[in-house]
Amino acid sequence: MTLRWVCARFDDLGVHALHDALALRCRVFILEQGPYQDPDDADKQAWHLLGYADSGALQACLRVVDAGVKYAEPSIGRVVTAPECRGQGVGQALVARGVALCDAHWPGRAVRISAQAHLQRFYAAFGFETVSDVYLEDDIPHIEMLRPPGGGAAPSGAIP
Repeated sequence: MTLRWVCARFDDLGVHALHDALALRCRVFILEQGPYQDPDDADKQAWHLLGYADSGALQACLRVVDAGVKYAEPSIGRVVTAPECRGQGVGQALVARGVALCDAHWPGRAVRISAQAHLQRFYAAFGFETVSDVYLEDDIPHIEMLRPPGGGAAPSGAIP
């Protein structure tokens, strides 16, 4: 699936893109996975990467939170793909672009994530290494992972 990528800081997203991102996050994180407070103050201190289909529907998004906000390192989070596009490589393209964004804005820095535990192998393919035991976050098993500087597996895809 080919997507049109948009990458912007929170203040530059525009109301329509912000709505699209929050609506997709709500659809997956709240309706599929259970209730929790999704929008938070970290959204305001992050890059937002959105992938749109030709139809204009948002199919994927993530945020890259600035270093020093959630962790000492920049962090990738709120990684989400629309249910109808799963299994088509959209998630891989999304994370590859997110990693490339981190490498471009914080060269030589590690990147930290709090990943759902069942996605450990998925993120390991991008050079992330497990650095914690499994813990519950919003009643979902998670694991903290760190991609060291230089990051192991080179992400594919251009920097958005």
